[in-house]
Amino acid sequence: MNADDFGLTRGVNRAIVEARTHGIVTSATLMANSVAFDEAVQFAKADTGWSIGCHVVLLDGQPLCEASRVCSLIETKNGHAFRDGVAGFAVRALTGRIDSEQVEAETTEQIRKLQSNGLAVSHVDTHKHTHMFPAALEGILRAARTRGITAIRNPFEVVAANFARAQRGLWKRYAQVKTLRGLAGGFRRAVAKAGLRTPDGTLGIVATGHLNANLFQNIADHMPEGTWEFVCHPGYSDADLDGIRTRLRRQREEELVLLTSAEARQALESRGIELISYKQL
Repeated sequence: MNADDFGLTRGVNRAIVEARTHGIVTSATLMANSVAFDEAVQFAKADTGWSIGCHVVLLDGQPLCEASRVCSLIETKNGHAFRDGVAGFAVRALTGRIDSEQVEAETTEQIRKLQSNGLAVSHVDTHKHTHMFPAALEGILRAARTRGITAIRNPFEVVAANFARAQRGLWKRYAQVKTLRGLAGGFRRAVAKAGLRTPDGTLGIVATGHLNANLFQNIADHMPEGTWEFVCHPGYSDADLDGIRTRLRRQREEELVLLTSAEARQALESRGIELISYKQL
């Protein structure tokens, strides 16, 4: 159970800690270039029982590297900012316009920042799952190995069409996930070649922004055998979040309520699902 966006805002930090302390979250991934980074580091250090990974940001934010080192990732008219939006990133990645060496450089700096603040980084994933694209994955895997990281998120979700029918508004997300599933085989081969570990896949990506008790029960009931990562985004929709570009606002609070509920824990226990962290992968 991995909470993304650790460090995004103080309200997101507080919610992730609550979902860990009073709920079912077992891991979190921290954004190195986030405004509430320092506070998130202190929260992470206060609890040795969970896993802390690096939530690598390659779009919708500011790089840690100088612009000249990551020019294929930044929007020149914005000076020193990543380009916005995963759709544009996908087009550039699939047409050879993302430099994997530049991805490696930026990923290395982001992981190094977490480690230099005293965190044992257990795994990596990416903001908006950009590491599903080979051009980004190649650089991220090299950076992970260089920095001693042994695990990475498998960003591919296996979900049946009947799951999308369970909640209005999931069809578009389902179609996007299904379209990109063709990259899954190459992802697994690249990760194996790099010598990293990864779960069998993810759960919860299609449900992002729509998660409720019924959907969570549906996911638990249809979880295949194996080891899976459930991706979640708890947070508080406050003034700080208002200043952040994100589509998840009140939905973050709804996820927090679910993740700290007795119903969620019961949904897992009724199916014999064991909660682990990335340390145990």
